Amino acid sequence: MMKLLADSTCDISQDVLTSYSIDLIPLTVTIEGTDYQDRIDITTDSYFQKLQAGSEQASTGAPSPRLYADVFQKAVDDGHKEILCICMSSGTSASYQSGELGKSQFLEEHPESDVKIHILDSKSMSHGSGWLLMKSAQMRDNGYSFEDIVHFVETHKTKVNHYLSVDDLSHLIRSGRISGASAVIGKLLNIKPIMSMKDGKGAVVAKERGRNRVFKHYIEEFSKRIDTEQTNFVLIGYTTDRQVALDLQDKLRSETTFTGDIYIMQMGVAVATHVGPGGLSLFFMEK
Repeated sequence: MMKLLADSTCDISQDVLTSYSIDLIPLTVTIEGTDYQDRIDITTDSYFQKLQAGSEQASTGAPSPRLYADVFQKAVDDGHKEILCICMSSGTSASYQSGELGKSQFLEEHPESDVKIHILDSKSMSHGSGWLLMKSAQMRDNGYSFEDIVHFVETHKTKVNHYLSVDDLSHLIRSGRISGASAVIGKLLNIKPIMSMKDGKGAVVAKERGRNRVFKHYIEEFSKRIDTEQTNFVLIGYTTDRQVALDLQDKLRSETTFTGDIYIMQMGVAVATHVGPGGLSLFFMEK
């Protein structure tokens, strides 16, 4: 059976990863000189507790090529001949490039190997790459071939729709997504930027005043854009406030015709440090 891997920015919950036998390759999260492995040594809740206690905002680093090569080796040792590894967009992280280097390193060390390894530049962030990961797992379990799955994710990866809104604009300022002046005005007017992916990078696509307007924007765009044939499940992400994610789930159920599965999952530290508290996201495949 094909082995599925992903870097930790996919933000898929551990219960789902376990159910699909998916392994993660953690990014490094550095806080005041101490390195942590994303989702292994540190959780999102504990990270924001550190911030509230006065710690500096974390920086993140991609997994090393050596780590990728070692994970590929473990998959082969476990009997897998086909490996699909889904990485965060190369426009926002060096994870994909590191994965390609790790693949080359593994093949150089094992020139006799006939294993097939495909590294996907998902052109997505957070649960966007996670959506492709879960879809791949479903296709694998439904009998699709490795080649069919690779073709699907490469063909459809730019159709995974992302919407992300935040409460605390300071984290977006530090990541260079919006200006300080925009943040001050936004805070005064209770304006919440909504971000999506454009050409593999995050971009502000709308600005709404207040949470209810954010909900309205999400529901309208979802209803207009969803590919009903491909979107059999939706992912809702959050950083600190699960109730807001539950509220969005309720609105999807009551205000749209969608009847598929809705998963609510917390973002990992590697993503949440750039989003900040109060982040809310929605992911599905568009037409």
